[in-house]
Amino acid sequence: MREIIFDTETTGLDPKTGDRLVEIGCIELVGRRETGRTFHAYFNPDRDMPAAAEAVHGLSIQFLSDKPRFAERVGELLEFLGDAPLIAHNAAFDFGFVNAELALAGRPALDMARMCCTVQMARKLHPGAKHSLDALCTRYGIDRSHRVKHGALLDAELLAHLYIEMTGGRQIGLGLAANAGAAPSASGTAFAAGTPPRAFREPRPHAATPAELARHSEFVATLKQPLWHDSP
Repeated sequence: MREIIFDTETTGLDPKTGDRLVEIGCIELVGRRETGRTFHAYFNPDRDMPAAAEAVHGLSIQFLSDKPRFAERVGELLEFLGDAPLIAHNAAFDFGFVNAELALAGRPALDMARMCCTVQMARKLHPGAKHSLDALCTRYGIDRSHRVKHGALLDAELLAHLYIEMTGGRQIGLGLAANAGAAPSASGTAFAAGTPPRAFREPRPHAATPAELARHSEFVATLKQPLWHDSP
């Protein structure tokens, strides 16, 4: 199954009050594994950058002033997203900003049924614990030492690792699909490449001996009101 992990950076907290999307980073997963395909873009918000927002992600209006508008790259973004489920941390926030930008660009909104929120997942898995991206990376042993400031693609990469761990870790599928083309052994079992097949052994007899059957009958005779004698 194809899934997209994504994260956004913005000028503030609410698109309804004029805040805009300034960065998006997307990571493609197939079968809960990263494929190496990504989508990343900065956008000119056509407005100022509040100091509080710049302190979080480090994106100044001077840096963004020569970047394309969202509408100029919306086609590429939608093509990358396709119809895959979309996973984000505190997903309602990211969906809200993306859908606001889609509306300004004259495009249909993303279907909220595609949304998967890793904060909600974490609340179910770890009730009462901290559910920030930093706290969850620490819980799952994910290295975030290179995360000095927020960045959409960097945070999406961390979230991809976190999502994989929260949904079963790297053991998902146990690698069986990768060995589907391995040559079968004499017993019909496929072995991974480089694994020497074990010698085939004939099945051992497993029928009860006359002595074992006699001991079993003696034991059954000692039972009082066995269940199989009850009326239906």
